[in-house]
Amino acid sequence: MTPVSRLGPALGRIGMDLLRLAWALTAAAVSFLLLLLIHNQILREGQLVAGTCEIVTLDRDSSQPKRTIARQTARCACRKGQIAGTTRARPACVDVRIVRTRQWCEMTPCLDDEGCDLLVNQSGWTCTQPGGRVKTTTVYKLNQRLVEDEGEADRGF
Repeated sequence: MTPVSRLGPALGRIGMDLLRLAWALTAAAVSFLLLLLIHNQILREGQLVAGTCEIVTLDRDSSQPKRTIARQTARCACRKGQIAGTTRARPACVDVRIVRTRQWCEMTPCLDDEGCDLLVNQSGWTCTQPGGRVKTTTVYKLNQRLVEDEGEADRGF
């Protein structure tokens, strides 16, 4: 028997061991990637995309006749130079200058068919619909956060 023929079974065993090792490393790599994807998905679920807002709570009080008071809390992830505000009757990130100068109508808070007017003391704005219905929004600070209260009423036109 030649020395090469005696090595044949040993080379076969080494080849099988290398194949098993390759499969084990591949399975470990796939498992690691799956864990990484699941971890990233869990982290991403609680975060907002920069420049977006979501409504967290919305409370309505219709106890007074012809009047509804709505309070909403929004969570925003605004970019630098922006702050939470209202655009087209939805929470949005707006230029911080608008809030500092209290020029609320510059952030386009009303719907397209509504007219915007500042309240006399600049504490908020009104959105007037073509049919005469008026929505008044007042802004105040609560624990150093701006909060908006929105009330709706019919003017009786």
